[in-house]
Amino acid sequence: MIQREQYIQKLIPTIDIEFVKIITGVRRSGKSFLLMMIKDLLISRGIKEGQIFYLNFEHPDYYHLQNSETLYEHLKEQVNTNEKVYFLFDEIQEVLNWQKLINGLRVAFNSDIYLTGSNASLLSGEMATYLTGRYIEIKVLPLSFEEYLTFKSYEKYQSERYFRDYLELGGFPSVVLQNDVQLKKDVLNGIYNSILFRDVAGRAIVKEPELLERIAIFLLDNIGQLVSTNKIANTIRSTGRKVSNNTIENYLSLLENSFLFYKVQRYDIRGKEYLANQAKYYVVDLGFILSQVKKVNSNRGSRIENLIFLELIRRGYDVFVGKYDTKEIDFVAMKYSETLYIQVTDHIPEASSRETDNLLHLPTGHQKLLITNNWSDVGHYEGIPIVHINDFLLEN
Repeated sequence: MIQREQYIQKLIPTIDIEFVKIITGVRRSGKSFLLMMIKDLLISRGIKEGQIFYLNFEHPDYYHLQNSETLYEHLKEQVNTNEKVYFLFDEIQEVLNWQKLINGLRVAFNSDIYLTGSNASLLSGEMATYLTGRYIEIKVLPLSFEEYLTFKSYEKYQSERYFRDYLELGGFPSVVLQNDVQLKKDVLNGIYNSILFRDVAGRAIVKEPELLERIAIFLLDNIGQLVSTNKIANTIRSTGRKVSNNTIENYLSLLENSFLFYKVQRYDIRGKEYLANQAKYYVVDLGFILSQVKKVNSNRGSRIENLIFLELIRRGYDVFVGKYDTKEIDFVAMKYSETLYIQVTDHIPEASSRETDNLLHLPTGHQKLLITNNWSDVGHYEGIPIVHINDFLLEN
């Protein structure tokens, strides 16, 4: 089992504190393996296996426990110790009325609780009622570029050689561990369909699955472009199909809740306010662009932009698309008191200074950064660092 150190380091300080740990993220991103790593970590600290209760509710052995009352009776029979117990529940959303049960377990047992789930709606509704202020969320993504190199046993000095494969085929662990390109694409198709039809359509009322597919493909084909509900609806209506804006909005929310896409709002830097009329969407894994849109080497600049977005949220930033007067800033990344303005490009065109000019016009006082995929661009321009994407992705 290859360790995912970034997430382990986030979880270590939370062991044995009263908060429920909820590990969220898209299907097949590695949440189950992270639970098993937690189990190994607990055992290494002297916790006996009899104190640890791991259940994967998508496993057929536990289908009969997908009801909170049945599960509670099962746990009462299994917990035969006065010592502290550790509950590790995988894909908890499969259990009916799980929110109330988890809150009850905190009362009934001297316990430490870890959950995983593949839908953002875990943290809303009844969850907010029963566990407000009593949980910690750990967000898991597919492999970062640094993790990708580790999984493949590649050295960092070889990173440029393998960057293209990562950019095209993404970082799902089950994809990265395959060696055949066609097999990688087949696995990607399987993951995508599982998310779309199981985690999206299977958990909500989707009367038109084919429309859901079309919206998802539209987003994949317009990564990094400003879009609106109206634009998507008009595109679909242009093919002769009737669709309401409300339906589009509902399906977009479902795609976001499944962690398949991230909606990034616009932020007016001068006015310091959020703009609601348009947004950009980024996909959770770049391999889906190749496997679903099937355009090899298309829109490389947009895919690089998507990759930087994923890295920023992996590092804990809140990320927005910046607007300063008439100029667009690719990303405004905020964390605590830090604000970072970022432009992303495949390369800086010789006859254009747009990328640097957009940053130069911004107020001083915050860090500005230009990320490029061209080594000859690297350096500084009027105080603005210009770094290669490989160096940005692999920096500590």
